[in-house]
Amino acid sequence: MLDIKRIKENPGQVKEGFRAKEKDCDAEVDRILELDTVRRDLIHETEALKAEQNKVSKSIPQMKKAGEDTTEIFAKMTELKATIAKNDEVLREVETEFRSLMLSLPNLPDEDLKPGGKENNEAIRYHGEPHVFDFEPKHHVDLCTDLGLIDYPRGTKLAGSGFWVYRGLGARLEWALLNYFIDTHLADGYELILLPHMLEYQCGETAGQFPKFEDEVYRIANPTDDRMHFMLPTAETALVSLHRDEILTEADLPRKYISYTPCFRREAGSYRSDERGMVRGHQFNKVEMVQYTKPEDSEAAFEELVTKAERLVRDLGFHFRTVKLAAGDCSASMARTYDIEIQIPSMNGYKEVSSVSNARDYQARRGNIRFRREETGKPELVHTLNGSGLATSRIFPAMVEQNQLKDGSVVIPEVLRKYLGGLEVIKP
Repeated sequence: MLDIKRIKENPGQVKEGFRAKEKDCDAEVDRILELDTVRRDLIHETEALKAEQNKVSKSIPQMKKAGEDTTEIFAKMTELKATIAKNDEVLREVETEFRSLMLSLPNLPDEDLKPGGKENNEAIRYHGEPHVFDFEPKHHVDLCTDLGLIDYPRGTKLAGSGFWVYRGLGARLEWALLNYFIDTHLADGYELILLPHMLEYQCGETAGQFPKFEDEVYRIANPTDDRMHFMLPTAETALVSLHRDEILTEADLPRKYISYTPCFRREAGSYRSDERGMVRGHQFNKVEMVQYTKPEDSEAAFEELVTKAERLVRDLGFHFRTVKLAAGDCSASMARTYDIEIQIPSMNGYKEVSSVSNARDYQARRGNIRFRREETGKPELVHTLNGSGLATSRIFPAMVEQNQLKDGSVVIPEVLRKYLGGLEVIKP
């Protein structure tokens, strides 16, 4: 959520920031400013009425003692009470609409981002060289099927299209990837958190996914509980609520967390022919990184998260590029995002395997997450950042496709072999 002071002080600049993000929020901003004026006027008027009510109330005993007629005073008290009650009712309605509109606004992009959509994304660095084959390479679906790593038909039988089953060495290879990610983060001083996979509404609101994107999650019907619950779309949704409504000490920061979870996404529409297999699915595994920092430290934290994601991908042996997203390609909650993209040969291009983002104080304001500054003793909003470290549903297909041999075997990346008993090659 944005700071109302920022909107009031420069509404034109705020609107321009939304336009850079390809969002037309002019009407919402104008209505927010109108409601803020109405709200402040109502509060001021109601406080004056309550002060007058108290003053009149105090005079009644004296009038009675002096034998004066209090009929007119009681009539005035009744009128004041009714006006105050009416103002309170209108104020509740105004504040409800005001909060709803404030929650609907996306985050503003950082000023150095290019405006517009993904056509203005900028590749800022490359690592390694694209993989070249001297034979006709197989698609990862065929490789995984031939090697008995993934069972696509039974995944569909169990849960429908967009699901799969890891089997045998495929399950062990998936687990090896997750262990490699977790071990690397633990060595860097991150705390491992195991989270509930079912969350309640406030988690989605704090993360910035609700109310606007409620339809993109899997809701859970619970006849014994009328609260809205949903399956987490990413561990970030839970991790950024971990300290909701808390005031941390300055010494508590930065907080660095990782969590492994399955992630549940509603993928609407039909897939392109080159997206068959694991590239898009309704459930996938991911290790997520999240940091809580002081505002002045969030730039350095962002670079740390980008470097960590790059290292994970590099040490798996991939050629990749790091892309600075244009304002319109950043998600609604984020002020800036860098994507790490690798090549999946069958897809003839790059695919994002990690997204590292800085929300600034946008999520913290929604979740009331603060720290107390030692120098002033005053609470301030933290900054929250997140990054995939990593998701496996694109790493896995890229790994088997890029590491395949002419005979249909797949070479296991060196960093994963210790998790597989030293196995170097998966053979047909």
